[in-house]
Amino acid sequence: MASPLEMTEMYDNALLGILQHVGNIQDFLQIYFGFLYRKTDFYRLLSGPNDRMGFPPGVAEKMVLKTFGLFEKLAEHDRERALSDQRKKEESSRAPPAAQEVEVSSELCQATEEKSGAEPSRTESASSDAGALFCFRPQNEFQSNPDSYNGAVRENYSWSQDYTDLEVRVFVPKTVVKGRQVSVGLQSGGLRVSVRDGLEEKTLMEGEFTHKINTEDSLWSLEPGKCVLLSLNKTSEVWWNSVLKGEKEIDINQINRERSMATVDEEEHAVLDRLTFDYHQKQQGKPQSHEMKVHEMLKKGWDAEGSPFKGQEFDPSMFDIPPSAVQF
Repeated sequence: MASPLEMTEMYDNALLGILQHVGNIQDFLQIYFGFLYRKTDFYRLLSGPNDRMGFPPGVAEKMVLKTFGLFEKLAEHDRERALSDQRKKEESSRAPPAAQEVEVSSELCQATEEKSGAEPSRTESASSDAGALFCFRPQNEFQSNPDSYNGAVRENYSWSQDYTDLEVRVFVPKTVVKGRQVSVGLQSGGLRVSVRDGLEEKTLMEGEFTHKINTEDSLWSLEPGKCVLLSLNKTSEVWWNSVLKGEKEIDINQINRERSMATVDEEEHAVLDRLTFDYHQKQQGKPQSHEMKVHEMLKKGWDAEGSPFKGQEFDPSMFDIPPSAVQF
């Protein structure tokens, strides 16, 4: 089951308009990634602890490959389901002899029960072994994985965070493939995630959050046979050192605590763009934005009737304009 964000049709008209305009997928992707290049910090690398925006080397690429893989699995699932439906349709048209049906059905049920009883234990054992290895990783290894960026990998789950949100991936057995097999209790102060595999219900994650979340803007989805994905919206813009109280904490001094451009609103984005522009202008010895704004106003009166400068070339060096003199 894909999340509402993945399968929403809200943006289809806008995206179809772009696709129809360019005429092919390749150019559509060029426009999409060009937007990320021009308007976000997606391609910016964090090369040092003082960098304010961007991602560690390789993380942005992993995000793209992971997203591609998600929808590739959905497409593969659709193909398998169509093939299965076709086989069932063909088998239903060929009725086997009654004696064969009873004998094979009995053996098949027994074999299926034995197999389904064995599979979850192997899955759970593998998850447990993997968790035991992951718990002792240093933070820089978590930072290179988009699933644990600014977070960690624990025995039953991994988590990542940015300035405003958390993503928690609770690992599930391979046999958990439908939403009705999952139960998620999500409250502002805590959560409980359990799965039903056969007749047994097992709690995978339960506890009290380190900080409150906004339940109205939080949601969950199932990645079949892989994990329950929780997208949690923070009520306050603070960095979490763990998802649940009492669990092993990360050192928030070792994570990237700067805000991503994706979390900056339009007004703040404009301010950052102006500051970046002013920095480059100053480096080149050119007028900054506040000076350019005043120069434009002065030019209008420079050559006006009655001006002592009428007929002379405008000279911006005559004016010393502090940034505080201009309101943006």
